[in-house]
Formats: sequence, C-alpha cells, structure tokens
Amino acid sequence: MTQLLHYPKCGTCRKAIKWLQENNIDFIPRDIVTEKPSKEELASWIRMSGLPVQKFFNTSGQIYKERNLKEIVKTASEEELIELLASEGKLVKRPVFVNDDMILVGFKEPEWTEKLK
Repeated sequence: MTQLLHYPKCGTCRKAIKWLQENNIDFIPRDIVTEKPSKEELASWIRMSGLPVQKFFNTSGQIYKERNLKEIVKTASEEELIELLASEGKLVKRPVFVNDDMILVGFKEPEWTEKLK
C-alpha cells in the first residue's frame, strides 16, 4: 500500500500530490497531523530509507524552532528523536512517500521522477 503523508496546508505537499496525480501514481493520502506516524512506523521508515533520523525533521517548521530542537537533535539518541517525531506530526519533514520498496522524504521533483517513473 502506497501512502503519502502530508499536511493539507503545506504548499510543497500540494505540489507533490499534483505531481503524483499527473504521473498516474496511485497513493493513499494520510494527514500527518490527524494520523501522525507511530514510533514503529518511523523507525521502520528511517531504517528503510537509509537516511539519518535527523533528515526526518521539519527544520523550517514553527514547532522545531519554538522548541529550539536544533541543539537537541545534535545530541539526542535515535530512539529519543523517533519518540519526539512520533509526538507531533508537524515535526516530520513532509511529504513522506511510503511504499513497499522505498521512502522519499520531502518533495524534490528530479528525485521523485528518477525513483518513481
């Protein structure tokens, strides 16, 4: 099952949805705030993506800045960071494209074109 975790008010997420629709790529939309990812999902996605956990943080988001997470992210354990991400959907960089073979974090059209077409 292919999912796209997104935030409806996010312009980048809307671009990603439009791109997926234009390229006939089926997905199930999932609001990252109302259906936030679990610790287990995040741990699995991070492992599968091969990216460090820090790449899953929405570093330009208001909550990230308000809580001064820049310093915390540098020193906290992966387990602590995953718990933090699972606590608040808006902390997760979005959109997150999830299928059985891959995880794409953030919408970069050239990368998505290369991996999904």
